[in-house]
Amino acid sequence: MRSTTTRSHARRRSRELVLQGLYQRRLAGTSPTEVRVQLESSKGYERADAEYFEAMWRGLGEHADARVESLAPLLDRKPAELSPIERAILAIGAWELDERPEIPYRVVINEAVELAKSFGGIDGHKFVNGVLDRHAASVRAAEIAARAR
Repeated sequence: MRSTTTRSHARRRSRELVLQGLYQRRLAGTSPTEVRVQLESSKGYERADAEYFEAMWRGLGEHADARVESLAPLLDRKPAELSPIERAILAIGAWELDERPEIPYRVVINEAVELAKSFGGIDGHKFVNGVLDRHAASVRAAEIAARAR
């Protein structure tokens, strides 16, 4: 069985690969299938959680834009005005908050913030944190209330 630390590093690598793939799709318009194949053969894929990567890519490869559009009421600008990196990170974070309730909301937000610090622009991590925090308040209200007690 994998240790929690090993699993978290493998999931982080999966998130990085999905971020890379969403960025590529946004800029080059490459098909989701072609991007997935390229990512799976890329250097460092062996360190990723392949099952987690596959689930995330299935959920976001074609549907990342819809996921970001669903966050529009929480944004301070139109989704079309977001940088490709911000869009991808918000899509990843929203997918995890919506689809992976077993991952604590604070972990999801922290991972998104770390991606933004590593790959985003100056202060992009603050923007990502704020948007995902507001999204978590609606989709993880019970978890947040339980934590507050």
